Amino acid sequence: MNQPTGKHQTCPKAPEPIPKVQVESTGRRAINSNQQGTSGKRLALFSLLFVALTGVGLYTVYTHFAGKSLSFDNRLLEPATLLSLAALLAVYFIADALRLHFTLRALGHRLNAAVIARLVFINLFFSNVTPMATGGGFAQIWYLHKHGVPIGTATAATTIRTLLAVIFIFSLTPVFLLSLGALEGRAISGNVGIALTFLIFLYLGFFAVLLLRTRWLMAPLAKLLTALWRLKLISAERHRHWQFKAKREMLRFSASFGDYLRGQPMYIALSVLFTAVFLLSLFSFPALLLHSLDYTVDYITTLGLLVVTTFIMYFSPTPGASGISEGVFGSFFSEILAPSHLLLVIVAWRFLSIYLGMLIGLVVMQRELIRQRRATP
Repeated sequence: MNQPTGKHQTCPKAPEPIPKVQVESTGRRAINSNQQGTSGKRLALFSLLFVALTGVGLYTVYTHFAGKSLSFDNRLLEPATLLSLAALLAVYFIADALRLHFTLRALGHRLNAAVIARLVFINLFFSNVTPMATGGGFAQIWYLHKHGVPIGTATAATTIRTLLAVIFIFSLTPVFLLSLGALEGRAISGNVGIALTFLIFLYLGFFAVLLLRTRWLMAPLAKLLTALWRLKLISAERHRHWQFKAKREMLRFSASFGDYLRGQPMYIALSVLFTAVFLLSLFSFPALLLHSLDYTVDYITTLGLLVVTTFIMYFSPTPGASGISEGVFGSFFSEILAPSHLLLVIVAWRFLSIYLGMLIGLVVMQRELIRQRRATP
């Protein structure tokens, strides 16, 4: 018989279970970290592709249109020129912000100026590092949703904002194709011009269905989600959740477009006005650069060439129309500019209208991601 030792023997305590909330929070952080890592790699890849294709485009212009000639002109650094370019750049960015601001106001939402300003540059970055500017729209929707705007309404706001610009550009392109003397004898003014006109109606038709007959898109979307479920790419629970959420947001999107048309006429008019100001400032950069270099070129000519160039960029499959935009610009302006100035003006034009905003957008995006990580429990 064992004798008592006088000491209490205790069993080792079982480890306390980790609270479910803590496990879920840790899981969410891990998932978000993995998603951000994957997204970061894709953005880095697209950014490198953007840089590479830009280099290809500039080299093509250098060899085919500029006669392998390039020289810097100090007239671009004169105080009057720099001041004029800075003023035009300010109008360009401010008008871009205001066209979204008044579109949101017409939809019944209002965000502070700092949020709208950050969104302008985030959009500039994403829309130029993703093919056919698709990432810009998704980035805007994500950012607006993070600041309290429903996904359907955010989608409507970004779509309307894009559609207003498309209507201006696509309406003016056929006019310039048929009337601009600088395009006479070029392929784009002949059979290619007819094909582009067809694409205009096709593009506008898609937007018409998207905005006016949104319900027509519900059945194809439902079939797509069902196909993903049957292929076991998504779970049954996620399939049900996405089906419900997709229908809800598409109905909200359709209702939001109606809300825009029923919004205060002043906000609608201002959204259209600042879209026009934004585009006019965008198309005016080459004219100001040419004027600074003492070229006497009709403003309507440079404006028309930029409208057609921007139209072609809408259908470019490359990130930010990199490579294609430089080549088209070089082709159009090769008979206007001296060979030694052609590449210089292209780089200055793209820096002012694209590269600078992208760099600012990259910084803003990184700060937003850091702020989001810190806010995640």
